[in-house]
Amino acid sequence: MTPAYGALVPAGSPKPAFIFDLDGTLIDSVYQHVLAWSAALERIGLSLAVWRIHRRIGMSGGLLVQALGREIQQPLSRDQIETLRELHAAEFERYAAGLRPLPGACELLRRLTEVGVRYAIATSGATSAATPSLKALAIGEDIPVITRDDVRHAKPDPELFLVAAQRLNVSQSEAIVVGDSVWDLLAARRAGSLAVGVLSGGCGEDELQRAGAYRVYQDPADLLAHLDEVGVRTPH
Repeated sequence: MTPAYGALVPAGSPKPAFIFDLDGTLIDSVYQHVLAWSAALERIGLSLAVWRIHRRIGMSGGLLVQALGREIQQPLSRDQIETLRELHAAEFERYAAGLRPLPGACELLRRLTEVGVRYAIATSGATSAATPSLKALAIGEDIPVITRDDVRHAKPDPELFLVAAQRLNVSQSEAIVVGDSVWDLLAARRAGSLAVGVLSGGCGEDELQRAGAYRVYQDPADLLAHLDEVGVRTPH
């Protein structure tokens, strides 16, 4: 059973800080990633049902490609893995101009700023892939952004979230990680942070809860409407 929030953040403690995943959490981009991986596989003569690809979105690129190799029951060479990652990046770039924030994402970040709650962005994607999404969200230079380029291992390893908490100068117990995939929530649990799930990446409520989500919301707009449930007090 997931511990109650009050057991993690004692009364009178500082305001929590948020660490947001990017794809599927703040930006409507999960299915674009799925299609990009599908096209990359096709270009090297491999094929896999897109629902199987979707189940792996949120993992680091290297682990994702290894997992896809298991799904097609064909071990991939190091060269094939690197080629797939490059092809995925090229395919995903085709969608970059059309990426949009999820409902309520910009408003949520703006509201947190208004009430003095700090936040960071932590994504398994490379900086080059994240840049269009960060621009769409109007993320300022004062907001910590941690990408795959900043760590040795991405999700489900906790390093992205550990670095994000350090950049925010908060302890892991003060950080609330918001993500759309089981890989986000697994990394949050390993980091020692409270995890909150959103359904906007396509994972179900039950599986997010089983992965450790304290609460699950439809999307950023739904989380914004229930900030009090995660310890954020906002003036009426």
